[in-house]
Amino acid sequence: MIDFDNNGWLIKEETETNTEYGTCPNKRSIEQYIKNGFVIVDKPKGPTSHQVAAWVRDMFGVNKAGHPGTLDPAVTGVLPVFIGNSVKVLPLIVRSDKEYVCLMQVHKDVGAREIRSAINEFVGTITQMPPVKSGVKRRFRDRKIHYIKILEISGHNALFLAGTEAGTYIRTLCVDIGKKLGVGAHMQELRRTKAGMFFEKDAHSLHEIRDAYEFYHEDADESAIRKLVRPLEDAITHAGQIVIKDSAVSSVCNGAPLHAGGVLRIKKDIREGDKIALLSLKGELVALGTTAADSAKMIKKTKGIVASVDRVVMNAKAYPKTWGKQEA
Repeated sequence: MIDFDNNGWLIKEETETNTEYGTCPNKRSIEQYIKNGFVIVDKPKGPTSHQVAAWVRDMFGVNKAGHPGTLDPAVTGVLPVFIGNSVKVLPLIVRSDKEYVCLMQVHKDVGAREIRSAINEFVGTITQMPPVKSGVKRRFRDRKIHYIKILEISGHNALFLAGTEAGTYIRTLCVDIGKKLGVGAHMQELRRTKAGMFFEKDAHSLHEIRDAYEFYHEDADESAIRKLVRPLEDAITHAGQIVIKDSAVSSVCNGAPLHAGGVLRIKKDIREGDKIALLSLKGELVALGTTAADSAKMIKKTKGIVASVDRVVMNAKAYPKTWGKQEA
């Protein structure tokens, strides 16, 4: 059973989990571990994000793989790739913030002070038109630039680190900075250093991933795979969470809403209508859902629905059916 720290949780009831059913995420068999995991790829320059995801899919011999947030072929850096069943969590993380290191080139001589001043004016909420090749509907959209740290300015080149809301186009940002300067500018190089909670230091090359899988097949050594692949539950720690009873797992896995009687713990500061994760006592992700009330109201409820189920993640046969035997 996973040890849920009381800090940050509202506790409704304490109980034990039945060890005969389910599995702690880190103790899954290697086959299930891969099919319910993700890997953070250090995307190279050249292939599309879709191609990288397809290569990871084929390396592990699964039927599907996906990623949250596309990188252009020329862009490198952090690209989480979700494998097999783990693609179901993408709706919960696709809108996560991003961080980039960008090399921008201005088109005419401009002083470093002017460049610095123009760049800093774009911190905060900005309005962007997606580029023609973006693959999304072209209309003006508001996006937030959380911070820009200017690393170096030399001649026509400016190197900066930017933390942004998902869906922000750095290429467009560079063009808009150039317009602000009155001389034009473009993005020369771009690397993503962070995607949500996933950092550059955690990323692995495609060669590392391939070698780890080949070692596993040749020597039956699971250690390299378990170091590279992470359980899907690691991707939803940022989200609101509700821990449910073993007796509620089966009904939730069959699409039934979560009732008050099935609740054990609720993360603080969840709001009504939030997209949240429903977890077993072993720390397994059971389903993604939407809350019917905020944390304070949900923890006090003795009957009725506390969350609807949007997407079932766990196999419905992992826990026994208990409908009509215990309140769920």
